[in-house]
Amino acid sequence: MAELLEESSFEKLKENSIIKGTITEIRENEVVVDISGKSEGIVPANEFMEFDDLEIGQEIEVFLEKLEDKEGNPVISFDKAEQRKNWDNILTKCQEGEIVTGRIKSKVKGGLIVSIGVDAFLPASQVDIQAPKNLDQYVGQTYDFKVVKINFERKNIVLSRRELIEEQRQSKRRELLENIEPGKTVRGVVKNITDYGAFIDLDGLDGLLHITDMSWGRISHPSEMVRQGEEVEVMVLEVDRDKERVSLGLKQTTKNPWERIEEKYPIGGTVHGKVVNLVPYGAFVEIEEGVEGLVHVTELSWTKRVSKPGEVLKVGDEIDAVVLGIQKDDQKISLGVRQLDPNPWDMARHNYPVGARVSGKVRNITTYGAFIELEEGIDGMVHVSDMSWTRKINHPSEMLKKGDEIEAIVLDVDANNQRISLGMKQLSDDPWDNIDQYFKVGDVVDGKVTKIANYGAFVELKEAIDGLVHISQISEERIEKVKDKLSVGDEVKARVIKIDKEERRIGLSIKAVDFSNEQLAQEAAVYDSLQDSEDLTKLGDLLDQAQKDQ
Repeated sequence: MAELLEESSFEKLKENSIIKGTITEIRENEVVVDISGKSEGIVPANEFMEFDDLEIGQEIEVFLEKLEDKEGNPVISFDKAEQRKNWDNILTKCQEGEIVTGRIKSKVKGGLIVSIGVDAFLPASQVDIQAPKNLDQYVGQTYDFKVVKINFERKNIVLSRRELIEEQRQSKRRELLENIEPGKTVRGVVKNITDYGAFIDLDGLDGLLHITDMSWGRISHPSEMVRQGEEVEVMVLEVDRDKERVSLGLKQTTKNPWERIEEKYPIGGTVHGKVVNLVPYGAFVEIEEGVEGLVHVTELSWTKRVSKPGEVLKVGDEIDAVVLGIQKDDQKISLGVRQLDPNPWDMARHNYPVGARVSGKVRNITTYGAFIELEEGIDGMVHVSDMSWTRKINHPSEMLKKGDEIEAIVLDVDANNQRISLGMKQLSDDPWDNIDQYFKVGDVVDGKVTKIANYGAFVELKEAIDGLVHISQISEERIEKVKDKLSVGDEVKARVIKIDKEERRIGLSIKAVDFSNEQLAQEAAVYDSLQDSEDLTKLGDLLDQAQKDQ
């Protein structure tokens, strides 16, 4: 009898129709419904808007899709039954442009399915102002939507949440622009980050937070201060209602650290900070957030010759420094590291008194002199004019080379400008002071040719004194070129025919070696006439010319 009754009821069930059933069991993710068929049907829990309110024995209507699946069970849907019942009602009451409330049921290709009594489609581009990357986060959520399109024949509806949000934002934007004022503090969400700043969503109105208004300190990119999606408190700096633009500031919400800078960091005081940037001319040190000082490369050491700050510092180093100066208006602080140690130049006058004999190594040679390292970081300079009493030195390389160990006399000490003047020639007496003890007119002398010029040859005599043999004094014969008769390095014998202490020069004659006193007097007169007619220039000038001719 039971089988007959079951068979009788089964025959009455029709596919694609709405039928009544009774809830016989409520499970965690599904509901078992008796539809008086051969077996019970299963409805997923997510088809019920108010799942927690269901009760065993409760009668509900379901849509019968199939009488039996492969396993002989009926395929039923509570949601489709509701939609079938609601379609006529929805299509008569729901018009394009109206606002409806719905729950997002699932994600499909290109968007989401929303239940508004019937299933409607929400394209991904219409979910929010910016199309979201992850649609799964919206499943199960309930929102208001705007109906943008209804196809009555196909019975489908297209919704937009974005249009509704944009309309709401337009209304809020107008309200914000009317009420917002510079100096007011507001909250917003970081919407977008660029190289020059960040756009802040003020709930309807976007404001620009420029990178220069993010921090009192140094930042290289806005992402160091804010993150996309982060809520921040900012100050309104400027409002342009015509262009609907708002400028915002983050650093302005905190106190300017430069306001009492002179009180916090008095000149001469010691500060502690971190190296945050290295440039060719120095190192920037952060003393506190928003306050940086510059240690110029010249203020890094008293003694070490630092050409660039990277030789002694690196970014991230924590160092102490002395405040040398403050420019509050320009927000600049000058710092010094070497001032933490005693200045060795303060003892320079004591350690290197004028007249003292010192020794050192030639560290560098320039066109005007040579630098001698007396101790680490302290150099003395020997000018070319202080290298020899007797020779005209055109370049220090004639006397010295880098690395030579030499002795010199301290001539002057300028501690303020960190200079010590040295002299090599002062190690001995000036031979010209006693020239009469070495040479007299008429003396026959031996020497070596050291330089050749168009007008004569220079001969080195004893005491390193140079004499000049004018071209007219080389031979009795007429000579066109000095090089035809003499070469550098030749050993020659000559006679002193002129000594001029004031001009510090000696005139020699090779051809007069065997002359009588009377002939010698005549040659001296000829030499003097050359000088008077300016055919013979000063010895120093001749030496300069000879150097160029070499």
